[in-house]
Amino acid sequence: QVQLVESGGGLVQPGGSLRLSCAASRSIVSIYNMGWYRQAPGKQRELVASITSADSINYADSVKGRFTISRDNAKNTVYLQMNWLKPEDTAVYYCNAYIFVIGKRADYWGQGTQVTVSS
Repeated sequence: QVQLVESGGGLVQPGGSLRLSCAASRSIVSIYNMGWYRQAPGKQRELVASITSADSINYADSVKGRFTISRDNAKNTVYLQMNWLKPEDTAVYYCNAYIFVIGKRADYWGQGTQVTVSS
């Protein structure tokens, strides 16, 4: 079991920055993959960025060069630094973690944090 709590969302103007945090209830060292997803109104949830326990990182094309995912194992926390925000980045952002249990993937989700980019 992993509980995830996101924080750091809010309202920001276009071109601004926000840093999202995802605090896990247990050590993240052994968690296979942690990531950030987002869901805008009327759209499907999409992967924004992910980082594995081996620090392999993946970004959606739409955020490459603007967003940075990182992890602090000592704090059991994953971050998403978002720079040069655009209105189309507006969404609820969810933290995800998954592990493998007896060969089966088990996903855990946070409650989400709203990010609104608007002037």
